[in-house]
Amino acid sequence: MDAFDNRSLKWVCAQIASMDYAEALDLQRRLVSARIAGNLDRNAVLILEHSPVFTLGRRGGLENLKVPESFLKQSGIPVVQVERGGTITYHGPGQLVVYPIVRLRDLKMRVVDYVERLEEVMILTAADLGVQAERNALNRGVWVENRKLGSIGVAIRRGVSFHGLALNIDPSLAPFGWVHPCGLQGIRMTSVSKERDCPVSMTLAREVLTRRIEDVFGVQLVMTDLKSLP
Repeated sequence: MDAFDNRSLKWVCAQIASMDYAEALDLQRRLVSARIAGNLDRNAVLILEHSPVFTLGRRGGLENLKVPESFLKQSGIPVVQVERGGTITYHGPGQLVVYPIVRLRDLKMRVVDYVERLEEVMILTAADLGVQAERNALNRGVWVENRKLGSIGVAIRRGVSFHGLALNIDPSLAPFGWVHPCGLQGIRMTSVSKERDCPVSMTLAREVLTRRIEDVFGVQLVMTDLKSLP
């Protein structure tokens, strides 16, 4: 992977404890519009956790349910259709989600290069937390052998990328068992805590992941709050 390091380049970063998926999606779309219009003059990153939700990408996903839709309704977990790539996935507490709002021409990267950088962020974060993860030709994201540890799904609007990555630190894995994750049959999801067989601090995981975003993209993250964003 080619080096890219310019620590004078600053991105704004909002660390959010937890945010409803619909609210986060609306925030992403607002930031994308602001970035396109020039009202947001630099790239931005949102780092957060979600309350339980299933999301469907551009390739659908309900055909990958292993339980009746009525079961999902009874569980109270919503299903949301979105514009990212991929099929069905689950988000919930204990999973770190990163939404970079990035104008790709600033990075001089193709979409595939950008996705590889997101994978690298997860690989390095997992390694720092004691788990060796790697890429797998079967599907984008990162894996521990045949178990998927982190997923990626992005969307591009007028050269600005949004959506992003989800890395399983210490979530409940049960809801993943209700679907074929990412449309893949016969695979299991895993987490850093499961692979280590011990709890993992979400505070530590956030710190490590934030540092690895800076390392991989060669930038400095400037912390901000939601009120400071357009």
